[in-house]
Amino acid sequence: MNPMNILIIGSEGQLGSELYDALVLKYPSAKVVCSDIRNAFPEKERNFEILDATDAPALDRIIEKYQISQIYHLAAILSARGEQNPLWAWDINMRGLLVVLEAAVKHKIHRMYWPSSIAAFGPNTPRVQTPQQVVMDPNTVYGMSKQVGELWCRYYFEKYGLDVRSLRYPGIISYKTLPGGGTTDYAIDIFHKALKGEKFTCFLGPETPLPMMYIDDAIRATLELMEAPTEQIKERTSYNLAALSFTPEQLGEAIKKAIPGFEMDYAPDFRQKIADSWPGSIDDSEARKDWGWNHQFGMDELVHVMLDGLKSGYLS
Repeated sequence: MNPMNILIIGSEGQLGSELYDALVLKYPSAKVVCSDIRNAFPEKERNFEILDATDAPALDRIIEKYQISQIYHLAAILSARGEQNPLWAWDINMRGLLVVLEAAVKHKIHRMYWPSSIAAFGPNTPRVQTPQQVVMDPNTVYGMSKQVGELWCRYYFEKYGLDVRSLRYPGIISYKTLPGGGTTDYAIDIFHKALKGEKFTCFLGPETPLPMMYIDDAIRATLELMEAPTEQIKERTSYNLAALSFTPEQLGEAIKKAIPGFEMDYAPDFRQKIADSWPGSIDDSEARKDWGWNHQFGMDELVHVMLDGLKSGYLS
């Protein structure tokens, strides 16, 4: 695919901040424009625009100003924060998506990306090796917005021919950004506490399996999906995506191998109910078959790269 002028909406979050770096590296001749409600990295020399994702006229102006031809729409309120303010979360997640879809059609955007999540599943979804096509009955606002968003993406593809693509992300783990209000974010915070020499209290129970993925795999999957020829994209809602699954106890034991004095205990809160409604492992065979997805980071690689990445910040 030829380099394009690319807009990232929600560029300052965990995924967006690292996606920007990957896009600049992959497409050196493209113009990559960042946008969010605040500039979290003012020290970076880049094209940045303040944008509320629900503001259609502002989005139109940015697309026209930079002659955008590809959009990554990442702005969303995550699961735990969404349950604390449901109507606000629904408005941001759902209205924001529709505004971007409409703008993409209006401006004849070549290709668009929007992330879904394992939160789109629900308590009646099979929890082990959850298949691509399965009952989806989410019971969180975040999950509901993702399930409905998947249907809107398919609708805009079928009705308007908009080439919008999507992945159902598992929990994404990175050392470059702090936990951001997700139910899987214990798997980031635990590394921070371990390197500080602090005891970690997990808000999920010890035997709660959840699908997880190191962010480099998530970024690579996103770019590979967006580069795949159109005829290879068979799923127009969202693709299951997987790398590894583990419980808090298993992650804690893996960290103890590197930091023998590390201690953790458990105090499950409202996020336990959210986690219990999600899959424990994901069958992503359709992504592997259709466009050649294959993860690279297992548990050992994850622990190694997280500890090494954080170490200089805490021990310098």
